[in-house]
Amino acid sequence: MQWSLILLFLMGQCCFSDCQLYEYLYIKEEKTWTEAQQYCREKHTDLATVSNMTDMKRLNISAGGQRDVWIGLYDPKDVNRTWYWSLPGVEFNESETNWNTGEPTDNGNPGYENCGFLYKNLKWVDTGCQHKRYFLCYDETNRTQKYHLIREMKTWQEAQRYCRRKHTDLISGLKQLQDEELKNVMNSADKETYFGLFRDTWRWSDGSSFSFRHWNNDLNNQKYNSGQCAMVKFNKNGSWKNNGCTVKKQFFCYDDKVILIKKKMNWEDAISYCRAHFHDLVTVTNLDEQRWVQEKAKKASTPFVWMGLRYACTLDLWFWVSDEVVSYKNWASDEQMDDCDMSGAMETGGKHRWFKRNDSEGFNFICSRK
Repeated sequence: MQWSLILLFLMGQCCFSDCQLYEYLYIKEEKTWTEAQQYCREKHTDLATVSNMTDMKRLNISAGGQRDVWIGLYDPKDVNRTWYWSLPGVEFNESETNWNTGEPTDNGNPGYENCGFLYKNLKWVDTGCQHKRYFLCYDETNRTQKYHLIREMKTWQEAQRYCRRKHTDLISGLKQLQDEELKNVMNSADKETYFGLFRDTWRWSDGSSFSFRHWNNDLNNQKYNSGQCAMVKFNKNGSWKNNGCTVKKQFFCYDDKVILIKKKMNWEDAISYCRAHFHDLVTVTNLDEQRWVQEKAKKASTPFVWMGLRYACTLDLWFWVSDEVVSYKNWASDEQMDDCDMSGAMETGGKHRWFKRNDSEGFNFICSRK
């Protein structure tokens, strides 16, 4: 690609770090959950989806920490329980498990055992979330010690809150559970330990599959198929409570700033389409943005979706068309090799890694809005 064409791609684009992939709106009218959902869908995108603790802070700032406010989480009466990992962005795969023989059991009481603990040999067992056990935290920022065995007796939700406050989260996913460092930590365990596995029937209004939950310790929210809805309770923990959906409360909507286009286009046609109808091809600068964009990618009809990531052959570098530096990376292995006429695409299945693809290939794509 010629430098003049690169300038054309970058000209007039906003610095994406100043943009948000989604924006929360605090609505001070009081409505039932269903009325709030209808309002948000008519005037914005939907009731608020919350994907991590960063989102929780954004909600708290928006509302000023004043009230109990509806969000877009509800509990249908007619769906099956689904297993999730506590750590945002780690997806549960039914074909990749390590259950102990005969597990999960529910202990003969359907709906009772919705959290997981580990034996010393790292085999999984389902259990009631209200029991108190030791637990395992994961620390994303600690380079010398990633895993911590906490020898305090807590319920599963108390353990989750502790890990999120002092570390990152409860350990989650096979990658962590198969780590030799964790096995060394577990050699010192003398009790069964909670880890980040749970299941529930709660669903997000916009259909996204985010596993993030931030419940208080009320055992009522451990029930399933309750027909209730979730609200943020702005106390010192900013935790969530469930309530009957017919109660009138203020609520959060969100405006989505990214959109999946299910048209099959080459990369240059895709960027032209985004700029003509929206703003630009999407930029992904951190893990939270990756998680949000990959939710869109799951619904694509092609194996990859184009992003605004391009290789400049003459300059020998990858760049975002929004003028962001490529600092966060999510390449599949062996995909960082550089070649001319290549752009970046996210796989729509699997781990949603990035792949280089020839510009002429036709894929769905994801646009950003202003």
